Amino acid sequence: MKLQEIAKLAGVSPATVSRVFSHHPNIRNELRERVFAVAKKHDYHPRLATKQRNVVIIIPGEQIYPIPNCLEMVMMAMTKELPRRGFRIEILPQDNIERLDSIQFCGAVAIGAEPDDFKKWPNRFSAPLVLVDRDAPENSSNVYSVRSDEIQGMDIAIGHLYERGCRKIGCIIHGQAGRGNADIRYKGITNALKNRDLPINDKLISLSNDDNYVEIIGKLLKQQVDALFCPGGNAGIVSAYALSLFNKSVPEGISLIASEHKLFSRFATPSQTTITQDHETLAEITANVIESHLSKNRLTQRSVLPYSLIIRDSVTAGLT
Repeated sequence: MKLQEIAKLAGVSPATVSRVFSHHPNIRNELRERVFAVAKKHDYHPRLATKQRNVVIIIPGEQIYPIPNCLEMVMMAMTKELPRRGFRIEILPQDNIERLDSIQFCGAVAIGAEPDDFKKWPNRFSAPLVLVDRDAPENSSNVYSVRSDEIQGMDIAIGHLYERGCRKIGCIIHGQAGRGNADIRYKGITNALKNRDLPINDKLISLSNDDNYVEIIGKLLKQQVDALFCPGGNAGIVSAYALSLFNKSVPEGISLIASEHKLFSRFATPSQTTITQDHETLAEITANVIESHLSKNRLTQRSVLPYSLIIRDSVTAGLT
């Protein structure tokens, strides 16, 4: 369907429809809603102009899976990098994504979103979409992926514990099966344990949300693990609290590696050895993708960055 047909059905001129979809301020609300209603009924999605340097950051509408820590750190990097490039930012919850039909934007960034939610993006919008820490759906011409290497991240953590003499490692992956990065982290952990001939079974590797985290750590301690690896979410804070409840000292009684929480890990007692993403480079590549798409000199659809290991005091010094 063409813009002229929407105008005819809405009883207005094509110029008025264009102003509605351009979010022109001098359009009456009643008229705007009428045009939107007709467009929605006929599944019409305008290809908005990309001259304005507005970038929409799409965040979860609700906490379906545990990403507050990741969201916080990615947002900090994005809100620094994008304005530095001359972009203006609008924050949009995913449950209000229909608003994209009525605003001008030259690019969008989705943090903590599921790729299947954006399968129809190329049919609706000409602007690029960057999925942070998720893979882009196949055959999506203007959907990009900028993510961290989960397999590598799990391996460097398990490898560090192994090098320090840990031989029975309990793992708690913050998340739900089939959601986010939980499954790929599970695969990375099992591969890392297998490659070092360390024990692997369901009693040693668990998926968890905050509500049963303490209980799972208690069960792992009964398995007499000598180390905990807790990727995802705010695991460093929760695991330190749980271990204190069980009077388990770190690292004398048990070694601990968790995902980095920049406002906690370094200042914990003892300071926590962590794995961390390169959030600044994630933001830089995201901005590069949007800029290159606008200049029609497109970058690769998928960028993968390595995790880093920050060695602090929560892992044993090693065998003596």
